[in-house]
Amino acid sequence: MSDFEEIGLRDETIRLGQLLKLANLAEDGIDAKRLVEEGLVKVNGDIETRRGRQLRSGDVVEVNGTGVRIA
Repeated sequence: MSDFEEIGLRDETIRLGQLLKLANLAEDGIDAKRLVEEGLVKVNGDIETRRGRQLRSGDVVEVNGTGVRIA
């Protein structure tokens, strides 16, 4: 997992949908919603179905094999 790009946060948490856009894993909110609804997003290795899930430092988010780690 060390090959994932790291994304720093301004706050302690960020919502999954926001992170997908910030990390360029989704083009916009509609795209982020579609990715989550279709089961294409994993958080820490598990498929995540909640676009509003709160993420924290250390969490890893993957979409179609491309991922980021929150720093």
